[in-house]
Amino acid sequence: MNFVSFDPLRTLGLPATPLRPESFPTDPATLQAVRAADLVLFPQTWQVNALHYALGKRIFPSAASQHLGASKVEMTRAFQALVPQHVPDTLILSATESGAREAVERFGFPFVVKHPRDSMGRGVHLVEDPSTLRALLPTLEVLYAQEQLPIDRDLRIVWVGDAVLAAYWRIGGDGFHTNISRGASESFDGIPAAALELVASVARTLGVDHAGFDVAMVGDHPYLFELNTLFGNEVLQRAGIDVAAAIRRHLGID
Repeated sequence: MNFVSFDPLRTLGLPATPLRPESFPTDPATLQAVRAADLVLFPQTWQVNALHYALGKRIFPSAASQHLGASKVEMTRAFQALVPQHVPDTLILSATESGAREAVERFGFPFVVKHPRDSMGRGVHLVEDPSTLRALLPTLEVLYAQEQLPIDRDLRIVWVGDAVLAAYWRIGGDGFHTNISRGASESFDGIPAAALELVASVARTLGVDHAGFDVAMVGDHPYLFELNTLFGNEVLQRAGIDVAAAIRRHLGID
C-alpha cells in the first residue's frame, strides 16, 4: 500500500512518504501524491474536509477523530447526546455577563471554565469568585463552564484502532490540573473496568480510532472530560508501549 504522512514525527516506524502540510492542496506534486495514496496519515485538522470530502481519501486518524477532537464544545455535545449520564454537568454559553450569571446560578463557586481548543491543561481555569470570572470573560470565544468534580486524579485511556492500548492514572499535578506536563505522576495500577468499557463504547459508536480519553471516577461512576486526538506519548514511551506498532497492526501493515 502507498501511504503519505503530514506528520513525520508521529509516523516514525511507518512506511509513509512525508509531505509538507502547507503544500496541500496548491502544490501539484503534493496533490498528485495525495491522490495516488491509499492512506493519508496524520493530516492537520484544516486539511480533513478537503481530504475526506473533496478527494474521498481514507485518513488516519479518522475524520470523526479529527472533527470531534478539534473542539471541547463539539465533543462535549456529542458526549451529551450519546452518554449524558457520563458527562459532568456542563453549560456552553455566550461569553457575556448574562452567560456568566447563568453559570453562577447553576454551579455556584467554584466551577471550571475551559477554552474549547486548548490542550495539556492550558486554558483550564478554576473559577472561585466573581472577579476571576469577570477577568476571564473577555478572553473567551464561548463560556464553557463545568461543575468541579471531587477528584484528586483522573484517567488517561489511550485508544488506537479498535482497542484500548493503555490506561493510567494521572495523580497530583499542580493542585488543580492533573496533566503530566503540570507535574502529575502516573500509575498503571487499579484501572476501573467501567472506565475502559465506557471509552470502548463511545469510541466505537463515534468512529474514533486514535485518541487519548480523559476520564474521572467519582466513586464507581466514570465521567468523560474530553478526547485528545494528538495525545502525548511521554508516559507510554517510559512504559515501553509502542504506539506505532499498534497503528501498524490496526492498518494491517504488520
